[in-house]
Amino acid sequence: MNEYALRVAEDLRRRYAHEPEYLQAVLAWLELIDPALGENPEYERLDLLARMVEPDRIVTFLVPWVDDQGRTHTNHGYRVQFSNALGPYKGGLRFQPGVNLSVVKFLGFEQTYKNALIGLPVGGAAGGADFDPRGRSRREVMRFCQSFMTGLYRYVGADTDVPAGDIGVGDREIGYLYGAYKRLTGRAERGALTGKGVTYGGSKVRQEAAGYGAVYFLCRMLERRGETLEGKRLVISGFGNTAWGVCRKAAQLGGKVVTLSGPDGYVYDPDGVCAQEKFDFMAEMRAGGEDRVEPYALRFGLEFFPGRKPWEVPGDIVMPCATQNEIAVEDAVRILVNRVGYYVEAANMPATPDALRLLRLSPDILVAGAKASGAGGVAVSALEMVQNSLRYSWPRKQVEERLRQIMADIHDVSAAAAEAYGLGYDLIAGNDIASFQKVSQAMMAQGL
Repeated sequence: MNEYALRVAEDLRRRYAHEPEYLQAVLAWLELIDPALGENPEYERLDLLARMVEPDRIVTFLVPWVDDQGRTHTNHGYRVQFSNALGPYKGGLRFQPGVNLSVVKFLGFEQTYKNALIGLPVGGAAGGADFDPRGRSRREVMRFCQSFMTGLYRYVGADTDVPAGDIGVGDREIGYLYGAYKRLTGRAERGALTGKGVTYGGSKVRQEAAGYGAVYFLCRMLERRGETLEGKRLVISGFGNTAWGVCRKAAQLGGKVVTLSGPDGYVYDPDGVCAQEKFDFMAEMRAGGEDRVEPYALRFGLEFFPGRKPWEVPGDIVMPCATQNEIAVEDAVRILVNRVGYYVEAANMPATPDALRLLRLSPDILVAGAKASGAGGVAVSALEMVQNSLRYSWPRKQVEERLRQIMADIHDVSAAAAEAYGLGYDLIAGNDIASFQKVSQAMMAQGL
């Protein structure tokens, strides 16, 4: 590794050993961009790497709220504004018990370099709270969201920082957050949040965007080999918005998703998640808030595998759609033993570093990382920002076509960057190098 990058990495290890998710993501990034570091001595002279791996600002706050029995609870809220070199901070909010500062910093860092290649001027951020919306009434969720926005509203806005949804933050939560923001600021500032309902400034295709985008990216990979999605079996995880979008778009293009999963295990659906009835039931499960996939098996008379992961199921394509670190080394081994042809990440950092390294080393599987293939959600969020600024909503077909083109462009730019540095068809390294170069050029142009 470049000597300057090694010094930055050592400093990070010393200071952030207690933040494993964040440290893991940054160290992996430094390793991947290494081929591009020797070309410009300005990087070290301006201490660019040290500045790029630290957030611009971290906001933490308490979130007190009252449940339906009158008891007061206190959670912890976070917003990490990582970089606005390319535009306003942009990234999701996650409501999940395991949310902490390390997780949010990791998400903000990944978001910065995911956003850099979508072709729209947005920076990177992330936020959330250690609140679990599962099992809570709508009133409790509303009160929590209102309290959360009370701690956050001073730091967000259409030209400052634009939050969106993530795990635990869907249409309902975005609606409550936006309503609170309007009351606190006195402004109907539609561009302050994305993921809104279409009746009050949201974009069409937003719910499906992450899944659709990942499938469009996959299709570009297939084209490179002269293949299509027709007849392919997809093994995926999750059953939320991303998985739902993958199932729908894959079915439209002739593919067949044969697994869904949750914290309770996975379902094998040999006929594929291809019918409208199944798509609708997935939506019902998400809305129910139980975070269990077994009801799908019961509803359609399918086999359920409690406590197990779907990666043992043979298929042509693997697409993790759930959460970080869901694929360990033993799972990667199963994927390779099953002779899968494509591994495409739709979730954020779903594989552990060792598992991803094993997959990337295999000559028999094409691998795409989430900073490229998982960019569909933020792409449509940025398109929502454009529509809000125009005060005009585009037709669904127009949004879908723009999303398809954005994902194709990300693929092509990533492939070109990898080839330019002699890395072959390494989409993960190519994406990181291309996005690093774009952010670094903007930072150098803007001065200290």
